[in-house]
Amino acid sequence: MSVERGEEPELVDVFDTQQESEAQVVHGLLTSASIESVVASLEATQGVWPGVGGVVVRVNAEQADEARKLIEEYKNAPVLTDEQSDEVQPEVESNEVQSKDEPAA
Repeated sequence: MSVERGEEPELVDVFDTQQESEAQVVHGLLTSASIESVVASLEATQGVWPGVGGVVVRVNAEQADEARKLIEEYKNAPVLTDEQSDEVQPEVESNEVQSKDEPAA
């Protein structure tokens, strides 16, 4: 984030959950896309607000739309079962396959 010295960037919430592990996954997703994010706890005083709390992921306001789009794509991506992932094989061009007996080009 390009921020002038002494000036704090405006952070906005782009994801919230009750599970910290889920927030960490989203944080990792954003980090891999070069979007800086922070995970913040929303723990409320349990004596006053029992059961209220959770975790949010916040990003620089300038990157919020991009972050939300990535999160939405991630949430809508199909989930492969172990059986399906075994069936997925990378495509290899026939001219890239080389026999053990052929000399390297």
